[in-house]
Order: sequence, then structure tokens, then C-alpha cells
Amino acid sequence: MFIPQEFIRKKRDNKPLSKDEIEKFVKGITDGSVANEHISAFAMAVFFNGMSLKEKTNLTIAMKNSGNTLNWDLDGPIVDKHSTGGIGDVVSLMLGPMLAACGLYIPMISGRGLGHTGGTLDKLESIPGYNVFPNDELFKKIVKECGVAIIGQTNSLAPADKRFYSIRDVTATVESVPLISASILSKKLAEGLDVLVMDVKVGSGAFMPTYDLSLELAKSIVEIANSAGVKTQAVLTDMNQCLAYSAGNAIEVREAVEYLRCDRINPRLHMVNLELCSSALQLSGVCSSKEEAISRLEEVLHSGKALEIFEKMVAMLGGPGDFCQKYDEYLPRAKIIRDVFAKDEGIVESIDAIEIGMSVVGLGGGRIKPQDKIDHSVGLENIVNLGAKVDSKTPIVTIHAKDEDSFENAKSRVLKAIKIGSKKPDVKEIYEII
Repeated sequence: MFIPQEFIRKKRDNKPLSKDEIEKFVKGITDGSVANEHISAFAMAVFFNGMSLKEKTNLTIAMKNSGNTLNWDLDGPIVDKHSTGGIGDVVSLMLGPMLAACGLYIPMISGRGLGHTGGTLDKLESIPGYNVFPNDELFKKIVKECGVAIIGQTNSLAPADKRFYSIRDVTATVESVPLISASILSKKLAEGLDVLVMDVKVGSGAFMPTYDLSLELAKSIVEIANSAGVKTQAVLTDMNQCLAYSAGNAIEVREAVEYLRCDRINPRLHMVNLELCSSALQLSGVCSSKEEAISRLEEVLHSGKALEIFEKMVAMLGGPGDFCQKYDEYLPRAKIIRDVFAKDEGIVESIDAIEIGMSVVGLGGGRIKPQDKIDHSVGLENIVNLGAKVDSKTPIVTIHAKDEDSFENAKSRVLKAIKIGSKKPDVKEIYEII
């Protein structure tokens, strides 16, 4: 007979947990036989004592197996990318179609915005008719025919994680690296992947507060996923400033379409996207070198093949069939769209990226409470880069707001977040590959 208290005591005393014990505890999370108090006590014990690689892998696999897992009968590698979140991180909307155009299959299950970070599902829901929760049959059909489908997590995938995370969220145990790793990977492994590429953010707008913790998380995820049989690589990328030109749901979708149309390509966003895409192509064996991968990616982007795939995916998920031709007509626009100018002359020395993200939330583009309704039209555009030279005539951001009050609040936050001085900062896009 499994007794949760004994299981918790073992972790509290830093004794090893067996595969069987972990599986029984996860089963109890799923069927309700383990109480919330047991889950919170276990989470706190892990927070302080950590877990071995074997324990982390067993926890991840048990949570993956708590619900349905996807099985594929396709003629190419099954691949996904996951990001730890950031501001202006719209990579998924370009990466998916570009990898699909190179012959990979991407069943991408994404999430909503959390805190200061934007959510891929919220962005896609700014497209009229786009259904982020199709049934499994349609999801598989789109992946097979388009090569990519970007949707939300259904209740059938890793249900143990959903309950576990909701308790971690209110017991100050979210930041535990073993539990973050298991949470991310339980859902990703349930997709039936061959390859996973992780984008782990570093900097003032990152989920993990220090470089060392970001590195620890990247190593943990790579170790667990590879132990579970999925070829995995993590890329540590910069989040000391907005990744794209914009932050906000419809505004980011607009930028993603402009990127795929080759009308406007942000060089920082492009560099990160190519790094992640090329990692996926090499891990999957489709390309033998980074140079070959980059060349192939540039070809599918500039030929329009990736754009065609994105438009087909949107249409199959209920969006307009001509979305990429008439995206400006379909995407909502805010009532007020106005520039904000620098107060001082000098160089942009630093940006508080979390404040930039929270200014989007304050405009209505994110959630303060889970049930809050999002205004997809609001956000920030043309956000100034680190190292840029500015003066009182230089626009440092364009604010999209629903009314004057929210515009002024966002303006105040943005001006406080952007520090102007005389020293040029050291700017990096890619820190390390694990």
C-alpha cells in the first residue's frame, strides 16, 4: 500500500525515490487519491533537496503517462521547440512553418501568457476564427498535410502536470528546476517527439532570475529529455530587451507575417530563429551542418514556401484563407497608436524587460488574473534597441492603447524602464548551446 506521508518523508530526508514510488505518487495526483497537502509538501521537499537525474526522468515519464500520448505515422522526424518565455518572443510562428517547409513535422502545443511574458495561443487568437483547441483527428490531419499545427494543451495530455503546477503556483515552489523540467517535458514528450529544441532565456526579462539558474535549467532539460529518448539541445538566448520589434498579440502576429513575407525582418529575431531552426535540422539528421541548415532555411523563407505553409495552417484551423495577403484587414487595431519620444540625449544603456512586458499587461494585452479577457489589439511597437543613440526627437516606442489613461500609464512605465546614458552596453543574442 502506497502511503504519501512515507514518500514525502523520504524526499524530506534526502533519500532516493524509486521509480515505482514516483509512479504511484503521480497516479495519486491524477486520480485525486493524493491530497493537495501531500503535493505541496512534496514540492517543498524537492525545492530544498532537489532530485537526481534518475528521479527527474522517472517523474517526467510518469507525468507524461498520466494522460494520452500522441503516436504518429509520418515520413519524417517529429520535432518541437519550447521557450521559457519572454517579451516579443514570436519565434514559434516563423520557426514552425520554416521547419515544416524543410520536411520536418511540428505538432506544437503552446501556452498562454504568464506574468510579463506573452503567450503563443493569445497571439494566434487575434486571428479571426483561429481554433487553438481542435480535436485530435483534425490536429493530426493538419500536422500531416501542413507539416505544422500550433495549438493549445488539451486536458488529455499530462493531466498530472496541470494539477501539480496549480499547487506549485500558490506554494512558492514554481522556481524548482527539477519540477520546472518535469512540467515542461511531460507535455512535450506526450507529443511523441523525436527531437526537441529548448530556448532558455537569460537576462532582465527571463523567467529564471540569474544566468546560473538558466544554465542549470537548460542542462536539466537536456539531460532528462535525452535520458527519455528524445534528442534534445538547449540554446541560451538573450532577454535583456524585447526580442522582436513589437510586444503585444495582434502586433506580434503582424510582425511574424511581415517576417515570413520578407517585408521586414528584425535581425535579432532572425538570428535566434535561425539558431533554433538549424539545431532542429541537425538533431533530426536532415542537415549535416549548420551551414547547410541555414542555407536551406533562407531558401524556404525567401521562396515564400514557409509563408504558404503558415497560411494553410491558419486556414485549416478556422482562420481566413487569404490571411497572409490581407492580414492588416483581419488583425484588430487599437484606437490610439502614438509614438513616445526619449526624454534625454544619449545611448540606451539598459532596459528593464519585465517592465516592458508588464506595460503590455497594463494596456490589457495580458492577464492579471487567469480569467481576465485579453485585448488583442494593444501593445508596443518599434521598441528601441539596447545601444541605440537617441535624443528628444527619437521615438523609442509606439504605444497601441484602447484609451488615453492606459496610454499614459504605459508611457510612464516604458520611460522608467529604458535607461539612457553614455555607455554602450555589451549586447549578445546567443550565449551558449547545451
